Amino acid sequence: MGVFFVSVISRDLFLYLSNNKTLNRAAQNWGSNIASGKIVGGIDFPSSIKFIKELNEQGFSVTVDHLGEFVTSEEIARERTKECIQTIETIVAQRLDSHVSLKLTSLGLDISKELVFENMRKIMDIAEKYKIMVTIDMEDETRCEETLSIFKGLKADYTYISTVIQAYLYRAEQDIRNLNSYEPFLRLVKGAYKESPTVAFPKKADVDENYKKLIKSRLLNGHYTGVATHDDAIIEYTKRLVEEYKIPKHSFEFQMLYGMRTQTQKELVNQGYKMRVYVPYGIDWYGYFMRRLAERPANLAFVLKGMTKK
Repeated sequence: MGVFFVSVISRDLFLYLSNNKTLNRAAQNWGSNIASGKIVGGIDFPSSIKFIKELNEQGFSVTVDHLGEFVTSEEIARERTKECIQTIETIVAQRLDSHVSLKLTSLGLDISKELVFENMRKIMDIAEKYKIMVTIDMEDETRCEETLSIFKGLKADYTYISTVIQAYLYRAEQDIRNLNSYEPFLRLVKGAYKESPTVAFPKKADVDENYKKLIKSRLLNGHYTGVATHDDAIIEYTKRLVEEYKIPKHSFEFQMLYGMRTQTQKELVNQGYKMRVYVPYGIDWYGYFMRRLAERPANLAFVLKGMTKK
């Protein structure tokens, strides 16, 4: 019955729920009790450190992300910038094996491109100093071109910066070709926003095939890649590629979300693969959580199992 329940929950329903402001406000009120240590690290970065250390001790690398996006206040965007810098400094001070992920809308993308560059350069100056990778998360398709433009502008001056390509977008393959000259570290994902069929593959099977194509092109060109997926078929496809083409395991990594598929994560580490766990933190966890379920509704079963553990 549980499998049937998961299978009938539509992607559109989760995306609808992700935008429900009433549920989002309610989740902020009780999120620290329900989500912390289960699907998010904590309500802030200091409260997440113990979970990150536990993951590191088990052989996992981490990337952390302060949840929250669509900032419309310049003051808040600058506050987020300071918080990100403090996070990088804490990662170094605590000797954590962790990268940092961020969304440009949290730094003022919807306010002005100049503000984003100003804030990103402040962050990247510190990240470059301490050699901490900063990944620019990809948001919806309407912000894709501007995000990649900003990434290219920063990549010209900084080494420790990466970004994300979403396989459900028709443009993904060409975007990777356009980025190849930068020799970038890219995270490959399927994509989790509701997009028009004019810009994105509407069928899962087509998304999966495009995702495989992107993985193969990246692994064969030798540029470091994060294969971010919970899909067993994609994981096995990647393993077969590695074996067939003798691809070094140090040239890529698997990435998964905190609190989901933990046993699979452990198995991959035991098999000698690098596994990076995405650990978000903050009170704005609800929208993130719903989009992850929309991306793969089967994750609900794994989340419920993890959240009910004592």
